[in-house]
This record gives sequence, structure tokens and C-alpha cells, in this order.
Amino acid sequence: MTQVLENTTTAATALRCKECGERYPIAANHVCEECFGPLEVEYDFSGLDPVSLKAQIEAGPKNLWRYAPLLPAKPYDRSVQGVGFTPLQRAYNLGAELGLDELYVKNDALNPTHSFKDRVVAIATAKAIEFGFDTIACASTGNLAGAVAAAGTRAGLKTYVFVPSNIEPGKILQASIYGATIVPVDGTYDDVNRLASQVADEFGWAFVNINMRPFYSEGSRTLAYETAEQLGWRLPDHVVIPIASGSLYTKITKGFEELIKIGLVKDQTLPAISGAQAQGCNPVAAAFAEHSKEIIPVKQPTTIAHSLAIGSPADGFYSLKIAQQTGGTIEQVTDEEIVDAVQLLARTEGIFTEPAGGVTLATLRKLARQGKIGRDEVTVLYITGNGLKTQSAFDGLIPVPAAITPKLGVFEKWLGQN
Repeated sequence: MTQVLENTTTAATALRCKECGERYPIAANHVCEECFGPLEVEYDFSGLDPVSLKAQIEAGPKNLWRYAPLLPAKPYDRSVQGVGFTPLQRAYNLGAELGLDELYVKNDALNPTHSFKDRVVAIATAKAIEFGFDTIACASTGNLAGAVAAAGTRAGLKTYVFVPSNIEPGKILQASIYGATIVPVDGTYDDVNRLASQVADEFGWAFVNINMRPFYSEGSRTLAYETAEQLGWRLPDHVVIPIASGSLYTKITKGFEELIKIGLVKDQTLPAISGAQAQGCNPVAAAFAEHSKEIIPVKQPTTIAHSLAIGSPADGFYSLKIAQQTGGTIEQVTDEEIVDAVQLLARTEGIFTEPAGGVTLATLRKLARQGKIGRDEVTVLYITGNGLKTQSAFDGLIPVPAAITPKLGVFEKWLGQN
């Protein structure tokens, strides 16, 4: 049986409503009973000494559990190995093309199932085990399905994943190969999420991004911790993050805030935090452009960036506030710009990203051209998924050379033409 490793502690003290501030005990709960606002984990970091904590982190495992004292769950013995502490790659070639001398790529496509979702699932699974659940599940646009399937199998839990039936076949195959039960749904992600919420209530399963969401979302904070540690315990000047539900965007921000509060970094100012959306599913970017606080849902997303195609983002309003408060921007880009950016990242830095990464890089390029990112600013681009899972998205969009006969003369002629 999977067991929690008891020789660790957590600073999590309660769940707190982001809207009205009502506090609740730590439990599988995600909605405030008073105002129906979202719940998030509250911590008490007052007992943490930054010097000893930094030493503990640096001596810890090369995965996200090196930050265990800052997380809301304890590690467990059958966790998927190698989650987190992904490379922060200095992007010399890409930076030269964009006119940015201090550009870095945080490549979270190198997690075990090739997306950042391994982080959030690790925390949600650990907490589900603490609570005694025997079934784990999710509503997903693809990457989360693979992460939940792998973590559930590894932990010995029954596993179900609910996905829109039109997502990339490679992502459905990945979740299937791990042995999860796949539930394809004829509808958008928002349709899938509504069904999953009903199933969570009816069957009492641990849905990582529904009733376990307060804990699940906290895993994204580790991206902020790693970024700061890999930069020598300092914060960047500007970051660009993809926005789907907005959870990744808001939690990376929370992680940076905590680093300042605890004293793990000397910086006292947050980076400018910019967000990226596809034009075919742009509710947050549209609101930002209109200087509006109202997020108007996109009912039928039309973009190749399926992993960002959440028409009614739960954390959209909070994302707007962060961009405005930190001097960031939330931009949108076309599918053509997405494909071009995917190719740009591959040919300059040797990283093949899924369309979501193309969205993020295309946004970064737009901001650089607009002069919204300075040449000398330390800038971090977050790449959240691997392109090998989404090859079908590029069918017919990227030319493949025709074969030649195996003769030197033919090759020489071909070379002259190319």
C-alpha cells in the first residue's frame, strides 16, 4: 500500500476563501460555503528561518520535494520519480534573434510525462493519499490526463480521466498506455469539467482539479521556487506564462511573493508578469485589452493550442489583477504565429514545444518588438509541454522534403537547389 513519508512537515494551516476570507479546515474542499468563492491553501511560514531553509532546500532531492516545507502535502513512497527541478536554459540564440541579452527558458517539458502537470498532480496525489482516497481522476485538455494516469498507476490508485474527444490523439494514447480509464466527452473542456464536477459529487472520487484543486494548484508554485534558485536566489525582471485556467499564472506569482516574504531572495519587487493566450481562446487577453474586469467566456474555442483552450478560466479575474499590479501584459497570438514560434524555439534552442509553448514564445516576441521587455532585463519564458505529444497539430503546416534516390549526383543536385 502507498504510504505517506512521515518524517516531513508542512506549513499548511487551513483553506481560505479568496473572495470573502472565510477559513476552513484542511479537507477535500474547494468552494466557500458562504460566497461560493474558490478556496486556496493558507500557510504559516513564521517559524521558517531563511538561512537554514535555504540550506535544507539545496541539500534536498533534485525534484519538487526539495521544497517540501513550503508545500501542502507530504511526499509519498510511490510517487513518480523525477518531477520538477527542470532545466533553466540560457537562451543565447533565441535571445539574439529577439534582442534580449538575458533570456532564459524554463523547460518543464522535461518532466516525466512531458508537461508541467506532473508537478500539480504530484501534490494532489500526495494529498489524496493522506485523505484516504482510492480513486483519482481529472478533467483534462490532454497533458493533465497523462500526468494523472501515470501518477495514479504508480500510486496503485484507480484512475479515470475525462477529456474532450477532439484533443490530440497522442495525448489520449499517452493516458491510455498508463492504464487509466479514458472517458472521451463530445464537447468542450468546460462541458467536460461540468460533467466531472457532477461525478466528483456523486462518486466521491479525488478529482485533482476539482475537489482537490486547492492542493493541486499549489504545485505550480515550485516553478517560481526553482526559477529563483536556479538564478542564484534572485527573481527575474520579467516572466511570460501561458494562461489556460489562469492557475499556473497566479500560482507562480504566489511563489514569487512567498520567496520575498520568507526572505529566500533579497528582491522586494515582483517581476513584471505577462500572460499568453491564443486568439482562438482569449477571454483573459480580450478583457485586458479592453481594460475590463469582466471575463467573457469563449463558448467554442478555435485554436491549435488545445491545452490552453479553456473558455471560462477559473482564475481569469485574478490573472488580470496580477498583470495590472506587476506591470505585465496579457497578449493573444494567432495560430500562424504559434506555429512560427514553435519552429523558432526548435531551431534556436533545440526545444520542441507543443502549441502552448508557441503561444508563450509568440507573445514574448510580440512584447519584445513592442519594447515592453528591455534588452538587459532578466526574462524567463515558461515552456509547459513537449511537442512530440501534439505532432498532429502541425500536420500539413510544416513542410517535409521529398525523398531522393541514394546517388551522390542526385544529392549534389538536391544540395544545389536547397
